[in-house]
Amino acid sequence: MDHTTPSFLFLAVAMAVLFSIVAAAIAFALARWDGATVPAAFTRSGVTFAACLTLCFAALSVTGR
Repeated sequence: MDHTTPSFLFLAVAMAVLFSIVAAAIAFALARWDGATVPAAFTRSGVTFAACLTLCFAALSVTGR
């Protein structure tokens, strides 16, 4: 299978985004469970989303070579 086809790249990006959304939702739930306010929990989940998406894209760029 060629890893540069548009369908494979779309699937890989979609999975990275979904994985990041799940990680952000878990971070939000854990922050609320810890007693953080809603804005603070959104901030933590946003940071988690960005970090997870960055790591997923970094891993995809390394495996794409």
